[in-house]
Amino acid sequence: MRDLAVKLSSILFLLSACSAKAFFKPNEPCKQLVLYYHDILFNGTDVANATSAAATEPTKLGNFKFGKLVVFDDPMTKDNHLLSPPVARAQGFYFYDMKSTYTAWFAFTLIFNSTKQKGTLNIMGADLMTEETRDFSVTGGTGDFFMARGIATIRTDTFQGASYFRLKMDIKLYECY
Repeated sequence: MRDLAVKLSSILFLLSACSAKAFFKPNEPCKQLVLYYHDILFNGTDVANATSAAATEPTKLGNFKFGKLVVFDDPMTKDNHLLSPPVARAQGFYFYDMKSTYTAWFAFTLIFNSTKQKGTLNIMGADLMTEETRDFSVTGGTGDFFMARGIATIRTDTFQGASYFRLKMDIKLYECY
């Protein structure tokens, strides 16, 4: 009887391992998006064009904006043109978190509201600005992105001083429901 239980347990374990491996392919994303994030920082005069604003001023601890908090509502486009129709909005914040170099920590939600896609993606992570690419975590979503998990690889596409920058985001989802 004991041998039968061991054999059945082994067979069930092998079946579950095989079916899980066939169902979940961690190296292949189930959904992929490439979007461009456009941020125009309010400079005191450009109310009509600004998409973000500093909520706090930097501290006096170093020369790298340490402690500065920026809140944003930025357009996301499929190409790198600022005036292209937005496919989503990025709403959230970032703050500069190192005294010795430029880095920031981002937390935001991509909000999709079109006939093609509806729902949200929640994204957060450290922006190590001196690196060519940086990875943010996709920590969840709603609607077409219900409970999504994955990685958003960020690359600085362009920047114009402190007033404008554009990020290319390659979003790969590995859990899709």
